[in-house]
Amino acid sequence: MRKPAQKTSPKSAAPSYFHLHLVSDATGETLLAVGRAAAAQYATVSPIEHVYPLIRNQKQLDAALKEIEENPGIVLYTMVDRELAARVETRCREMGAPCLSVLGSVLALFQSYLGAETTPRVGGQHTLNAEYFRRIDALNFTMLHDDGQHTETLEEADVVLVGISRTSKTPTSIYLANRGIRAANVPLVPGIPLPQGVDQLKHPLVVGLFASPERIVQVRQNRLLGLNAVQPDSNYVDRQSVSEEITLSKQLCAHHGWPLIDVTRRSIEETAAAVIALLHDRRRGEVAS
Repeated sequence: MRKPAQKTSPKSAAPSYFHLHLVSDATGETLLAVGRAAAAQYATVSPIEHVYPLIRNQKQLDAALKEIEENPGIVLYTMVDRELAARVETRCREMGAPCLSVLGSVLALFQSYLGAETTPRVGGQHTLNAEYFRRIDALNFTMLHDDGQHTETLEEADVVLVGISRTSKTPTSIYLANRGIRAANVPLVPGIPLPQGVDQLKHPLVVGLFASPERIVQVRQNRLLGLNAVQPDSNYVDRQSVSEEITLSKQLCAHHGWPLIDVTRRSIEETAAAVIALLHDRRRGEVAS
């Protein structure tokens, strides 16, 4: 019998939990993204994730199904092998566990539109093709040009992010690189001029990142605590000083005509999406002209 999600008492602020089983014959990244996107819509309940990657034979699948039976919950799966997929459906039906093929409906739609059968390929999106190696090249470029390094070759970048400390420049750059975008980042430090040539860049899109003073101070204080290097009198965490840093960075970007993105309440993914939108707009403008 299926166990209900664990409930807390009305007086407790703690959320309820449910088991979310993700069964994949590849890495499971697709399932993780879909599962987390869906679970995020439920503020009062959180998933306990069970990920079963690289399930490609009956023995591996049986081990996963055993754990699902011990911890009943929602089952999402992506399986190219039809026999394994049928086995998942049958056992989940027997256990009374809700089960869904995440790609099933999408593939059916593609098939009806394209009028062609699929060519089953396990982990097909991870093929070592030109696109894959473009992403690896972008990641290498981004790591080499992190935090203002090797500014002499910034002209080779697609995007250059500028901003004061703790505006998520590095993680945003890495996320962009994973999308195949050669991203670099340059810190804006009080009293230190921009590295030579940054204000003359032609090919890259230069984007400024900023956040509210409260957010910057909070992140910086947490960083200092993590490093056991608390400096109460430091301008680094002084709100007035931080406000001045932000103002100067925004003025600099406005002077050079660089677009600005407020990252105060944005995740890394959302910031990267905003950068990509700006990059696409720029490229469309270049084509149109």
